[in-house]
Amino acid sequence: MLKQLKEDIQAVFARDPAARNTLEVLTTYPGIHALIMHRVAHELWTKDCKGSARLLSSFSRFATGIEIHPGAKIGHRFFIDHGMGVVIGETAEIGDDVTLYHGVTLGGTTWNKGKRHPTLEDGVVVGAGAKILGPFTVGKNAKVGSNAVVTKEVPADTTAVGNPARFITKNKPKNEEENSLRDYAESIGFQPYATTQDQTDPILEGMRVLLDRIQHNEKRMNTLCQRLSLLDPTFKKQSEQPFSTEELKIIEEVRRECEAQTNPSKTQ
Repeated sequence: MLKQLKEDIQAVFARDPAARNTLEVLTTYPGIHALIMHRVAHELWTKDCKGSARLLSSFSRFATGIEIHPGAKIGHRFFIDHGMGVVIGETAEIGDDVTLYHGVTLGGTTWNKGKRHPTLEDGVVVGAGAKILGPFTVGKNAKVGSNAVVTKEVPADTTAVGNPARFITKNKPKNEEENSLRDYAESIGFQPYATTQDQTDPILEGMRVLLDRIQHNEKRMNTLCQRLSLLDPTFKKQSEQPFSTEELKIIEEVRRECEAQTNPSKTQ
C-alpha cells in the first residue's frame, strides 16, 4: 500500500503544476485522502467486512466530499483533481493513470444487481461535471469533456463531448462518399456553424440527408437538360432568374441580422 501511495503522490506532481511538495499533497489534497481511505475500505470489503468498509467510506465522503463505494476497483496512479462532488459506484472499474476532475459521476442506469457502472481503461481523462452512466467501457486514452453525458461505449483514443455525448476521433479515415458530399457543400457555399464532420448530431445528420438529396436532384436535372439538348438543338439551359426587389430586401434583412448576432458589441 505504501508503494501505491508513493505512485499516487507522483501522479499528483505529474498532472498538477500547483503541487509543490509531498507534505502539501498529503495534508491538503482531498483526492489523496479519499484514495487512501478507499484502498483501506476496499481491503475490508474484499475480506467481507462490509459494514466497516461502508462506515469508512461514509467518513471519507464526509471529510473529502468524494464518494467512492468500497466495492469499486481502482488501479495505480489514480488522480482526482479538486474532487468535490465525485461519485464512483460499486461496480465501477478504473484502470491505471486515470484522471477525474470535480463533479464527475460514474453511475448506473438500473436497479438490478450485477455490473451497473462503467469501466475506465488506462489513461482516461474525465472533465469536470461529466456523467458516465451504465455498464460499458471507456476505451484506453479516451477523453470525456466537461459536463458531457455518456451512456454508451467510448472507443479508445476518442473524445466524447456534449449531451448526449458525441464522439470526435482524430485521424479518422474519410471515404469517397464523405469527400464528395463535403465538396458539394463547399461548392454551394454551405458551411454549418461550429460543427465538424466527425460529430454525430441529429440535426447535422438531417442536413447531410438534405444535401445528398439536393445533389441527387441537381444531377438528374443536368441529365434531363443534356437529353433535351440532344432531342432539340435549339434548347438552351435557362440562366438563373435575377432576384426580385422583395427577395433582395429579405436577403438584406437576413444579412443584417447575422451581422448583429456575430458582432453584438456593435449593436449595444
